[in-house]
Amino acid sequence: MQRARRRLAILLRIPTRRLAASRTTHALLFVAALSGCASPLPPMSWVRLPVDPPGQVSPAIPSGAVSSESWLLRLPVAFPGHLGRDAVLVRHGSAGLQPLEGLRWAEPLRDAVPRLLRQDLERRLGASVWVAPLPPGAAFARQLTVEILALDILEGRRAVEIRARWTLADVRGATAPRVFEEALVTAVGDPGVDGLAAAHRLALWQLAGRIAASARP
Repeated sequence: MQRARRRLAILLRIPTRRLAASRTTHALLFVAALSGCASPLPPMSWVRLPVDPPGQVSPAIPSGAVSSESWLLRLPVAFPGHLGRDAVLVRHGSAGLQPLEGLRWAEPLRDAVPRLLRQDLERRLGASVWVAPLPPGAAFARQLTVEILALDILEGRRAVEIRARWTLADVRGATAPRVFEEALVTAVGDPGVDGLAAAHRLALWQLAGRIAASARP
């Protein structure tokens, strides 16, 4: 009786083992097929915005320079959420965005733009632009608040559009705070890495010029 039971148990285990082996074989074949079909990833290029603005510009204001026309740039500068990512996005349709394969921002635009905009404003104004915390003895005549509404690469990589709203207040009370909004489109000469970086940099330089001009009566 016991011998018969052992034989039955052996027979019952055979299909289970064969089934497990079959599943393992199919899994290995599936992985091998995926490996054979997968195409190699394109090489990654990291894009950074140049430090210096385009063209011949006036020298930067020396660090710590004090002027009666110095400005205070309030931080943070407001940005759309997607500009805090490292993906390089191209506008697609009226509301869509598509990432460019193989391209990434070395520094998110949300971090790079305020720093470069401040630098460009100093060149445009010929005066210091402070950010908090202020160093001892620093003073400013105007307070600037900036919101970047859009900073997009247009379809076909043909141009970069920057749209911004800013508020300029005279801390001496000579004039009431004024609100401005403007959109600027900068052509992309070369749709490659250098062309895209240069177009973004030129857009910031032009925006700094518009902001500086808004302080004039």
